Amino acid sequence: SVVIQECYVQNTAREYAKLYAAEAEPLEGFGEVPEIIQIFLIHRPANNIPYATVEEELVGEFVKYSVKDGKEVNFLRRDSEAGRKCCTFQHWVYEKTNGNLLVTDLQGVGMKLTDVGIATLAKGYKGFKGNCSFSFIEQFRALHQCNEYCEMLGLKSLRTTHQKQRKATPTKSKNLPNSSAVKKMVPKKAREPRDFISSEH
Repeated sequence: SVVIQECYVQNTAREYAKLYAAEAEPLEGFGEVPEIIQIFLIHRPANNIPYATVEEELVGEFVKYSVKDGKEVNFLRRDSEAGRKCCTFQHWVYEKTNGNLLVTDLQGVGMKLTDVGIATLAKGYKGFKGNCSFSFIEQFRALHQCNEYCEMLGLKSLRTTHQKQRKATPTKSKNLPNSSAVKKMVPKKAREPRDFISSEH
């Protein structure tokens, strides 16, 4: 059931948020840490809809701190303390799970969050499958900008590692003695169709 899945996802994300808080709270100057509120599943056998969820009511302005898709980028993610701490939480989870899992749809009132989602790679992560597409992870990797809270936690910038990898590949292949030897041995005519075929894929 969708309701059971939502409950499972939110409470899993809540466990990550607790671990994040345990690491972030002791840091000097970090301050309050976002919290994902607990969601309870209730079974009502006599009702037409046998399962429902119950959670604490959040009073105040409800804000989305997370990128939903390419078109919706909320500036409160960058401009508010809760928003920046949510971005750092996403980065922290991404790094902790080696890029296999991302908490998505971070939204709520102030530092209290609810209705979150989780994206995992297709195979899942440690037996857990999220309820959001893998593209959320790719998008996060491309759009995330580190802030002061990422630095306090010592998280690695997603930009620099990406650029380093891209620069490293061409220089490596140039310096390999094998690649120049192969070029000399293989006649040009024999190499052309193979290059052409590989570029088609």
